[in-house]
Amino acid sequence: MGAAPFQSVAVVGAGTMGNGIAQVFAQNGADVLLIDLDALALERGTAAIEKNLGRMVKKERLTADEADAARGRISTAGELAAVADQGLVIEAVVERFEVKRTVFEELDERTAPDAILATNTSSISITEIGAATSRAERVIGMHFMNPVPIMELVEVIRGQETSEETTELVTACAEAIGKTPVEANDYPGFVSNRVLMPMINEAIFCLFEGVADREGIDTVMKLGMAHPMGPLTLADLIGLDVCLDILEVLHRGLGEDKYRPCPLLRRMVAAGRLGRKAGKGFYDYD
Repeated sequence: MGAAPFQSVAVVGAGTMGNGIAQVFAQNGADVLLIDLDALALERGTAAIEKNLGRMVKKERLTADEADAARGRISTAGELAAVADQGLVIEAVVERFEVKRTVFEELDERTAPDAILATNTSSISITEIGAATSRAERVIGMHFMNPVPIMELVEVIRGQETSEETTELVTACAEAIGKTPVEANDYPGFVSNRVLMPMINEAIFCLFEGVADREGIDTVMKLGMAHPMGPLTLADLIGLDVCLDILEVLHRGLGEDKYRPCPLLRRMVAAGRLGRKAGKGFYDYD
């Protein structure tokens, strides 16, 4: 990572986003501690990193030696106590405020007072998360995009009390791992999901109301709007449960009916059709 402000980082949560964040830091020379209280989730997360690194070698985006070096920089732990010596901790757990608050309360107790606590939340208030700690000035949003190893953007979100120093350090950190940071203020959904989720939700309403079939809706947006994938395919990639959680945050936080989740989305989540990670969503996956 060269002159990056952090030579090591802890990532809490070994799911799709967490293992992707861990991989990117490791590829860029940082020592990474990947933490998850669920041993099976930790096993799946490390397996996903292994698979992704192997795929990048095959596509000649990494050499075999670079992939080996990245693997060697990643260690794992099954408890939050392991974060004690870390200067930067990035939380990537489920998109529920109550869960994140509990994690941040414990991180606040277990890390040094000057450690920066970042959240990968895609919509939840940084200010509210920071208020769960004794260091709101050192709590910040660091919202990566999925898939993390491929997507260049990181939204850097300042809470009400986030300091300029914290913002500068996290911005420099994002740049050091090859990402493009964009600063946003603390409003529901920030920029990315405030714009994206209404589009996905409207596509689901189009399907719900029979305006077109799923392939037609996706094709219109790909060929007519030059999107790399259709909104229903993208929703499957993100996770329909995640989309629903974000829309709920937008609806509550902004109080406008245009953010009301489509009943079809609620029904699909209730049925367990969560997208790629479940093998079925708007489309079926092997």
